[in-house]
Amino acid sequence: MLFNEFLAKTSQIKEAELHPEKPFLEMTPATRLKIDYSKIDFTKAKKAAVLALFYPNEKNETCILLTLRASYNGTHSNQISFPGGKRDKEDKNSKETALRETFEEVGIQEIEIVKKLSKVYIPPSNFYVSPFLGYVEKQPKFHNNHEVVKTIELKVKDLLDSKLFTNEIIEVKYAGKMSVPCFKLGEYIIWGATAMMLNEIKYLIKFLK
Repeated sequence: MLFNEFLAKTSQIKEAELHPEKPFLEMTPATRLKIDYSKIDFTKAKKAAVLALFYPNEKNETCILLTLRASYNGTHSNQISFPGGKRDKEDKNSKETALRETFEEVGIQEIEIVKKLSKVYIPPSNFYVSPFLGYVEKQPKFHNNHEVVKTIELKVKDLLDSKLFTNEIIEVKYAGKMSVPCFKLGEYIIWGATAMMLNEIKYLIKFLK
């Protein structure tokens, strides 16, 4: 998808209804399917927000920014994610959190927010995440902080290709080895909450007229 094609669809994206049940279910690890979410008090979960940033690359192809997080003593160490993080007391709302975190992590400002996507609850870390879809009109120059090892470019045309979808055996600190549905982008495995959000974006764009 060329970037001018994406821009032409932003009004449709903004008005489109979200139906996260199927895209979320497709990317939910089997261990989390056993969780009774009706018993979770989401008001006590930690609030966070992330940004799915769309931008043109040097060939004017529409891309989505992903980041490889640094290694640290925490649940999401060394994982692929969107820019984002925990909501601060100073943040007026989740949108402000997503924009602030994106600037802090990769140095990008002046982002046009198109749509708030469906919230995702992450059981291992007790985060309730609000994702946003936004864009910049020019190819950005990223300036990573200490939380980001590397920025990763995901072309929208690749996201829409079913060949990226697979299952992989991974190992995580809190659960050991587990099989997860995921998107495999070269050497990178995108799974869990980030994969669920990406799959909602995939459905959203794929079924636009």
